[in-house]
Amino acid sequence: MPTPFTITTAISYPNGRPHIGHAYEAIATDVFARAARMMGRDVFFQTGTDEHGLKMAQTARGRGMEPIALADEMSSYFKEMDDALDISYDRFIRTSEPAHHVASQAIWQAMAANGDLYLDRYEGWYSVRDEAYYDESELSASESGEKLSPQGTPVEWTVEESWFFRLSAYQDRLLALYRDEPDFIQPESRRNEILRFVEGGLRDLSVSRTSFDWGVTVPGSPDHVMYVWVDALTNYITGCGYPDDPARMAHYWAEGGDIVHIIGKDIVRFHTVYWPAFLMSANLPLPRTVFGHGFVLNRGEKMSKSLGNVADPLELARRFGVDALRYFLLAEVSFGNDGSYSAEAIVHRANTELGNAFGNLAQRTLSFIAKNLDGRLPVPAPTDEDEALLAIVSEATQEVMPHGFSALAPHEAIQAWLRAAYACNAYIDAQAPWALRKTDPARMEAVLATLYVAIGKLAAAIAPVIPSSAEKLLDHMGISPENRSYAALSSDWYAALRESDFVVAPPQPLFPRLELPAEAE
Repeated sequence: MPTPFTITTAISYPNGRPHIGHAYEAIATDVFARAARMMGRDVFFQTGTDEHGLKMAQTARGRGMEPIALADEMSSYFKEMDDALDISYDRFIRTSEPAHHVASQAIWQAMAANGDLYLDRYEGWYSVRDEAYYDESELSASESGEKLSPQGTPVEWTVEESWFFRLSAYQDRLLALYRDEPDFIQPESRRNEILRFVEGGLRDLSVSRTSFDWGVTVPGSPDHVMYVWVDALTNYITGCGYPDDPARMAHYWAEGGDIVHIIGKDIVRFHTVYWPAFLMSANLPLPRTVFGHGFVLNRGEKMSKSLGNVADPLELARRFGVDALRYFLLAEVSFGNDGSYSAEAIVHRANTELGNAFGNLAQRTLSFIAKNLDGRLPVPAPTDEDEALLAIVSEATQEVMPHGFSALAPHEAIQAWLRAAYACNAYIDAQAPWALRKTDPARMEAVLATLYVAIGKLAAAIAPVIPSSAEKLLDHMGISPENRSYAALSSDWYAALRESDFVVAPPQPLFPRLELPAEAE
């Protein structure tokens, strides 16, 4: 049996509505989860919302409501986004859940039992927006003289009693982890940043607050709530059964297991320094990989409310289609780098690649079969040209998976798929079945049979990216669910389909042509 695969997004902080960056991370992670399922893996895919901390308490107070009411409202927007974008999560976790409080207190007690927590006084610079502490050396100044964090967020001097985690004791173990497990932090640029940070020395970390009460209560210290990152990071093991379901933990969070976190590059430090140190302290297994992806920029600019360029992913999905948006975000940029989007770019890629290169290929092939063979599946009689095309398609599906999606390289997977689609278009133009209909009907059928198999394989291969459209096409082609896995792509499903006397109906356009919105023209 293949090793179980556990994959997560970062949980989103819901003091505002979802933006395109949240959608990008959810879509990418969903693609990896779907591809792994198509490989026959037992997948656990978790996403959700991170609902505690000072920011949420302040936002709720500003709106005249209780924090839990704000969390209920705002979390629902993130779940609505995931559902609208076909995110196939197995668990949508909320850190306000009682089960998560139990898990957070359990890992706290495990760290305390290991001697890694002590009570002291905290004095230092704190960013409410980042929910993070920063050393004086990390700060910069704004034009007005205001001190700013490395993320450009305001910091304030904070003094209060706090529990501390002995992070400094884990410097050597963390450096050994990065050395011995080079894939733990990806991509390489993020790994180098973290390596330099840890090599510079680690200070013990303040892990509780007394200035507000919206959070998980510290065991034995009812006046303290946990630092939000202790609570937030623990969500990953809450979903895997910690601490009350050891069998589930042994399955989805095992030592040496295939556990992957997909997160934004701005929170890599929390996931690759604090999180593994917490897990080491609690004697729990570590994830295999933490991948810090880049930002999605609006026409090259970082999104902000002040600039008025924050994009609503649901509005983009309504305007361009869910699958077109999913495809664009993963095709446009190499995963790990920053990328940019615009209405023009989405329309261009959707029309030229999804519409012309693949959708039109399927449309004219299936329409030709429906019209000229009354929907009867054509008889194959493969020649060298036919075998050559199918070899290109088979090679492309191998590049898609396992080499593309399993390597967390969706851009490369899509490029391999697209090259095969272009090869199919070159093949149909060269073979010209419309001409063969009069001169060589048997050869016409062989060409159409080759194209039918190629289109079916390409539809299955790209299904993690455009699940709704791929399912619609595969259903129309009569390809059963058991023949849509990556293992089945090499099987002779076409012969069995022909023997079943399946008749293909005239198709509807798979990707209707998109037009630019009036304001973008």
